[in-house]
Amino acid sequence: MHDDRPVYLRLRDRIAAMILEGRVGDGDPLPSVRSLAADFGANPLTVAKAYQTFQEEGLVTVRRGVGMFVAAGAADRLRSAERREFLDK
Repeated sequence: MHDDRPVYLRLRDRIAAMILEGRVGDGDPLPSVRSLAADFGANPLTVAKAYQTFQEEGLVTVRRGVGMFVAAGAADRLRSAERREFLDK
């Protein structure tokens, strides 16, 4: 199956999967933008855009000069959002 969605949305799905699968938990640091860009072969600005969507939804917190961290309850909120999306479609 070919995914025609923008790269930042596909990256967002992969980051969400990391949270949902417990690879990163509440309070854990997320990989840096540069690190994740290198891992996925993506432009760092694209990764930053994916991270920004999580920040806007309150799923990550930013500590200036330190990095991004998974917000408390992020996995539960992601599961609820996925359930709603599944039921709506």
